[in-house]
Amino acid sequence: MDDPYAPAREALAGEGLGSGGPDDGDADGADPAVLAARLDDADPLTGFADRYRIPDDLLYMDGNSLGPASDAALASLDRVVDEWRDLLIAGWTDADPPWFEVGERLGDALAPLVGADPSEVVVGNSITVNIHTLVGTFLDELLAGNGPDREGFERADGEWAPGGDTEVDPAILVNELDFPSDHYAIRAQLRQRGIDPDEKLRVVPSRDGRTIDPGDVEAALDAHDDVGIVFMPTALYRSGQLFDVERITEAAHEAGAYAGFDAAHSAGAVPHEFDAAGVDFAVWCTYKYLNAGPGSIGALFVAERHHRVTPALAGWWGHEKATQFEMNMTYTPADSAGAWQIGTPPLLAAAPLEGAVELLREAGIERLREKSLALTDFLIALVDDRLPAVSVGTPRERDARGGHVALEHPEAERLSATLKDRGVVVDFRPPNVVRVCPAAPYTSFADVLEVVDEIESILDGGAHEEYATSEGGVT
Repeated sequence: MDDPYAPAREALAGEGLGSGGPDDGDADGADPAVLAARLDDADPLTGFADRYRIPDDLLYMDGNSLGPASDAALASLDRVVDEWRDLLIAGWTDADPPWFEVGERLGDALAPLVGADPSEVVVGNSITVNIHTLVGTFLDELLAGNGPDREGFERADGEWAPGGDTEVDPAILVNELDFPSDHYAIRAQLRQRGIDPDEKLRVVPSRDGRTIDPGDVEAALDAHDDVGIVFMPTALYRSGQLFDVERITEAAHEAGAYAGFDAAHSAGAVPHEFDAAGVDFAVWCTYKYLNAGPGSIGALFVAERHHRVTPALAGWWGHEKATQFEMNMTYTPADSAGAWQIGTPPLLAAAPLEGAVELLREAGIERLREKSLALTDFLIALVDDRLPAVSVGTPRERDARGGHVALEHPEAERLSATLKDRGVVVDFRPPNVVRVCPAAPYTSFADVLEVVDEIESILDGGAHEEYATSEGGVT
């Protein structure tokens, strides 16, 4: 079969669970267990699951929050621990490879996953710190009159606040379904420049509480000619909606604004083409689909055309490497994305990423994406077929769907807790979403079927009704 995942796509397209083509004449073709077995048997990535460390008694469906350890990630961590023990300070220069170049070296490894030149990606800081420094950097550029391709647009001369007129301060366009930390950081960067975030943080509303219509982003740009930065997620954290990065970037540039993205909920699961799309900057974490461990180091992309810009948050690790240890009091930023590093990189938080990303590159980001789509095709088809009380809050269109599926139910919190007690690890997002993430590297189609079996059993038997709801917190 040319496409090993075609039966899952066909099931969601309405041809029925278990439909696998013209040769499936037997009655078992309608059995989801038969379909799952057929898909698993044909899966070219099936062997990768053995290289991840997931307890045998768990069905792990929460890799969109924290990916599991892999043998490769643990090996690269162990190597750095050994180097620390044996080399001490000499590890910065004598480790193999030297610690000194860790940010750039791991950036090189990540660059193909986001469609970037190696010089445009670096590993460093945390994702929220990277939002601070990049949003701050491009706000400073706007205030200095250096907006992108602003000819022909109002205030193209960059005089955003002539004579202290705050009406022409630059605004930043976000959306109401963003991860909250993004808004916290952006508001802080506006405040630090004397710009009122209540006036200049412009928020695109959601029509349905689940998704953002790209037309509404474009309409907001048409309505507000003061927008200088458009900052959107590549995928929404709650519903899993995947954004059209190229369309949003084009709209931003047509309005004379920079285009930045938070790729935390897609990097490592969805192939991106940041260069081809014209993206100006992006940030992401490495502990979700990149499987580099809890609190692992952040990553960022800055397009080459901006590499001579001075970062808003300067630190010695962003200094040009050739003269970094001359300890000059004048900051000379690296001529690469490496300039946006700030402090000394935490080696033990970066080390697992080396092995983790090589495993993903071995699998192939395109193949991972195809399997991810097939897994979520199968999950959605099963929900449609067997869980009438559950709604799917994730777009069904493949090009608008990230790596997880939002299952909506009035008792989502209690359902999530019951699933966890039965060994199915998912998470709850208020008010009514259970997020289920069948991550491609380590999830089988049989796993997806077992998750739906458990949900059906819980709802049919009312087991979730024995659980109390909480006052909030991490799930």
